[in-house]
Amino acid sequence: MATLCRPSIAVPEHIITMEQTLQLCRSVHADHPQLALALRLIENTGVQTRHIVQPIEETLRHPGFESRNRLYEQEAKRRVPEVVHQALGNAGLGVDDIDLIVYVSCTGFMMPSLTAWLINELGFRSDTRQLPIAQLGCAAGGAAINRAHDFCLAYPQANALIVCCEFCSLCYQPTDLGVGSLLSNGLFGDAVAAAVVRGIGGSGVLLERNGSHLVPDTEDWISYAVRGTGFHFLLDKRVPTTMKMLAPALRTLTEEHDWDVSGLDFHIVHAGGPRILDDLCKFLEVDPDMYRYSRATLAERGNIASCVVFDALERMFADGGATEAARGLIAGFGPGITAEMVLGRWAETRHPDVGSLGSARRAEEQAGVG
Repeated sequence: MATLCRPSIAVPEHIITMEQTLQLCRSVHADHPQLALALRLIENTGVQTRHIVQPIEETLRHPGFESRNRLYEQEAKRRVPEVVHQALGNAGLGVDDIDLIVYVSCTGFMMPSLTAWLINELGFRSDTRQLPIAQLGCAAGGAAINRAHDFCLAYPQANALIVCCEFCSLCYQPTDLGVGSLLSNGLFGDAVAAAVVRGIGGSGVLLERNGSHLVPDTEDWISYAVRGTGFHFLLDKRVPTTMKMLAPALRTLTEEHDWDVSGLDFHIVHAGGPRILDDLCKFLEVDPDMYRYSRATLAERGNIASCVVFDALERMFADGGATEAARGLIAGFGPGITAEMVLGRWAETRHPDVGSLGSARRAEEQAGVG
């Protein structure tokens, strides 16, 4: 079975606190008719600090979509390589051992994808598969794990690298005055994450089963309007209620695996806001402490989109992990409304042999097979 190894996380050096966010909201939107509501919603997020790629003075300016997207590409190329090398080191692998790169981001656009640049710049093999995922938002972290898992099921000797790059601050739109937009201005942060799924060996979460669930007729609850000024984030007021619809899907997946979602040993889930986590506690009948890692990510870094599940998982690793064979759930939630879910067991030590689809092919060629 494939193993999700310890992730690597990096956040930008510029920090904005909740108090700074509230003060900016008061000053920039002093005449907003729903200012009191927006301030209350931002306070209720529990986000104490966020990291952003530019100083706040620069973030509040809008030089145009072209300029912002250029900055996205520059910052991605500057920040991603170190995180990738750390993730490879955590997995005990090198660039030659990777057979698939899954790159997820919803806050900038590049074509070719950053995967092509990574292969050229960092020396991955030229036959490395590329899988960019651009339109699953916060659910993309879970989707990346699931697609890497699927790949390793199809090719048991393969290894997949996941890279998440989210610069949410580059989507700030000063002309968007809806309460949902003002709330998002105080909720989202920037981060880069990477993790390896090893087909053979490694330690971490031994992946056993994955699944997806789409809530019908909720396409417009979380969305982007793409305009001349870039991506405009649209957030419906019903979004905080989505766990009532998604929690049953989490329960169903575990039941299909002959597990009880209420009796699992760990939960690593996307932290879109405190209401999401509170409702999961209620609907899944789990102790609030089960979501301590997701809550810590939310408080210290905000909603970092597809990076959340990896940040929360890294906190679990840093805290000593779980006992051998402990059962757990990883889930990302995002636009659609979509849930991407995976079940697995904690594995401290597995067979140490390093392999890859590419090395297996080379071995076959040298032996005259195939």
